[in-house]
Amino acid sequence: MTDILDDGGIASPARAQIGADVRARLERNPMVSRIDSDKIDIFGRQAFLSREECAALRAMIDAGAKPSTLFSGSANADYRTSHSCNLDPFDDLVRAVSDRICALTGLPAHHGETLQGQRYTAGQEYKVHCDYFPVNADYWQRMRTCGGQRSWTTMIYLSNVDRGGETHFPHCEFMVPPVEGMLLAWDNMDRSGAPNVMSLHAARPVELGTKYVVTKWFREHRWQR
Repeated sequence: MTDILDDGGIASPARAQIGADVRARLERNPMVSRIDSDKIDIFGRQAFLSREECAALRAMIDAGAKPSTLFSGSANADYRTSHSCNLDPFDDLVRAVSDRICALTGLPAHHGETLQGQRYTAGQEYKVHCDYFPVNADYWQRMRTCGGQRSWTTMIYLSNVDRGGETHFPHCEFMVPPVEGMLLAWDNMDRSGAPNVMSLHAARPVELGTKYVVTKWFREHRWQR
């Protein structure tokens, strides 16, 4: 077992095993499709949430949304222009969605961060970024003691978008358009358990319509709020 204070920027057998276990579980699921790429392990599951569940989560986001910040806590008027909020983990629907994500991936609930909602209106975007923690970032020392690296990202589209709003993986040369109810799941680590730069992604600007998503990130160890 990798120590909770290991260096999150290097290869890790423990993180590699997390990736292998989730990958094998998703590949066995006939409802899950693998997106063809030799650079990242990424999967899609259509109709993961119902229309009614998506509508209820959109209402929660509208009620709580505030201008998004970067993980460092700073605001950037150009880099991330969406609105977002953490959803109440004690709400019945939020708990049910989180439990369903854990059942799909096999990832432990206590490794999962709070479900976060995001809303993008016309012109809003989140430029290319990573979900893993760069070990040279000033917040890494805090993150390594409260759960360590982010291993998997799971994201659910809560709305269709008339134009724009794709999730773009520029190093992998593909984009995923928003489809209401669809879940995306990808490993932020490579097969050796080191951060995978190929997992960098962007929320492309919405051109027409409104994009809603919920995202749940999983740590390599138990997450401590």
